[in-house]
Amino acid sequence: MTEVAVAGAKRGCLTVAGALLVLALLALGVAGWLWQDHARFARMPLSAQADSVVVAPGDSVRGVLRKLRAAGVDAGHDWNWILLARQVGAAGHIKVGEYALKPPLSPQALLENMRQGRVIQYRFTIVEGWNIRQLRAALNVATPLQHVAADLDDAALMAKLGFASQHPEGRFLPETYLYQRGDTDLDVLARAHKAMEVALAEAWKQRADDLPLRSPDEALALASIIEKETALATERPQIAGVFVRRLKLGMKLQTDPSVIYGLGSSYDGNIRRRDLENDTPYNTYTRVGLTPTPIAMPGRAALQAAVRPAPGQALYFVAVGDGTGAHVFSDDYAAHTAAVARYLQRRRAPAEQDAVP
Repeated sequence: MTEVAVAGAKRGCLTVAGALLVLALLALGVAGWLWQDHARFARMPLSAQADSVVVAPGDSVRGVLRKLRAAGVDAGHDWNWILLARQVGAAGHIKVGEYALKPPLSPQALLENMRQGRVIQYRFTIVEGWNIRQLRAALNVATPLQHVAADLDDAALMAKLGFASQHPEGRFLPETYLYQRGDTDLDVLARAHKAMEVALAEAWKQRADDLPLRSPDEALALASIIEKETALATERPQIAGVFVRRLKLGMKLQTDPSVIYGLGSSYDGNIRRRDLENDTPYNTYTRVGLTPTPIAMPGRAALQAAVRPAPGQALYFVAVGDGTGAHVFSDDYAAHTAAVARYLQRRRAPAEQDAVP
């Protein structure tokens, strides 16, 4: 081969090598740009028309993408989402549940939430002093809770929870419970029932030595009465002391909330003499001892008061009548009668003032 031919071949090789180098640099540049664009996509804030998206069993990344598009999420190409899902370990590991789409939220944060199961949590609060009717009514309107117990009577409800022989009153601890879409009212009740069992067992372990209660169930019944008698936590041990002393002496408890509970739906806001004289299992004016079941859902403070009542000699109490919810405690009936008279006078005073021309 001549020198000219060799030189030409070398120049041709250099030209090809240069072209390949240029192509490689271009490819690297495009790849770098694509990677930077993908990184921006991963961090960019999402916007959506819907507040949430629901991942169902069997949903793949592409299936979730279709739901996100339907929810109004319009960000990035499918390959961005698929690649990002692999990067954060969400591919094949997206957990079932409802996920928030409210800003600030990036695609990466959303996929990490789905991988770790950070679903939307809803709250349901059982209020201290609610009875079972009020609890069930509140559950029936809680959303997005599934209502599977709405058509069950109380006995069937307790059977579903695994406590067929147990009366439902007082058995669910007043607290706030978290639930997620797909949970049922039975799920919430099961957690509340378990919480009450634990709280009651803990309280019973701390009971006073001379307590006239034979079982945790009796402590629960007493706690429910204490719960309904006062909204002031500071007074609960004192009220518990009154009832405990009455039980020891064989006196009737004579507590209005138990009579009201016995009246059920017929109670119209007033207790009449005939109600106090009408003998029912819950009328503590006609019967000695505790009510046959609790009359409400007692909170932890009422449970503690029932098993650790305050010491003292008081056997009576009546509302002060000043709007604070406080009570006057008396050791004997004469002092109690005077306290009742003062209470009635305070109640009459506003009406007498309104009647002045």
